[in-house]
Amino acid sequence: MKAVIAGGTGFVGKELTNELIRHGYDVTILTRNPGNKKEEEHLHYVKWLVDGANPEAALEGTDVFINLAGESINSGRWTEERKKRILNSRITATREMIRIMKTLKQKPAAFINASAIGIYPVSDTDIFTESSNVAGSGFLSHVVNRWEREAIEADKAGIRTVLARFGVVLGTEDGALPRMAAPYKIGAGGKIGSGRQWMSWIHVWDVARAIRFAAEHETIEGPMNVVAPTPVRMNDLGKTLSKVLGRPHWLLVPESVLKMALGEMSTVVLDGQRVLPQKLTNAGFVFQFPLIRGALNDLYPN
Repeated sequence: MKAVIAGGTGFVGKELTNELIRHGYDVTILTRNPGNKKEEEHLHYVKWLVDGANPEAALEGTDVFINLAGESINSGRWTEERKKRILNSRITATREMIRIMKTLKQKPAAFINASAIGIYPVSDTDIFTESSNVAGSGFLSHVVNRWEREAIEADKAGIRTVLARFGVVLGTEDGALPRMAAPYKIGAGGKIGSGRQWMSWIHVWDVARAIRFAAEHETIEGPMNVVAPTPVRMNDLGKTLSKVLGRPHWLLVPESVLKMALGEMSTVVLDGQRVLPQKLTNAGFVFQFPLIRGALNDLYPN
């Protein structure tokens, strides 16, 4: 099997690349600067999104295209300029990937495009699956809606398209978990906001496994929630993290303080949705880390 990944050098991309190579894939990563990357037996780099790039010339025979590219939503306040970059980086990468696939003589069997559960409304009571047709009204929901509308153009071109709606991906290299763990490590962890907001989470290894599973299972298409089957309340997550790290859970961080510090980006931690991976579960996917305690124990072993 041959896979092409955009965003393959990022947090999830690295884990996915390793997962695919372990299972016999040849992986090509699209990058603006392949010259400073080291190729290996089953790992290659191809230039894209810069003047003079002709990536399609090297990508014939690819079985699956995977798009993880886009500016991080967690790396700073959401100024109007950053919000434009967050949206435009996703639209640009998705359009270019679809353009490449359409030019190939042999179309890939599948296109897996990253998305996010931020498309669903904020709720403390409702449960959302892939069959939920309601959408949120905030910035993240707007971004995901635009992103998915672009990605679905691959489906119109006859390519099986999966919209991988990521929850909060847990890993120690990047993402939300190191930021959440940092206060606990200095003895200042505790409840964030009301603590009742849902956290629909997933271990980064299960993300990589779920994407490979979707690539290999032809019955999976359309929206696919990439979350563990057991979402938790934020306060319960904090208590579990405190036990795993052996640190206290006592400090209250009020909503007003977070909103002052983070601005609109505070919605990432103050709001939440209870999302279930119905499509993965129905297709027979088995989570390596279905429970939050097991995931955190793996990421922070004693």
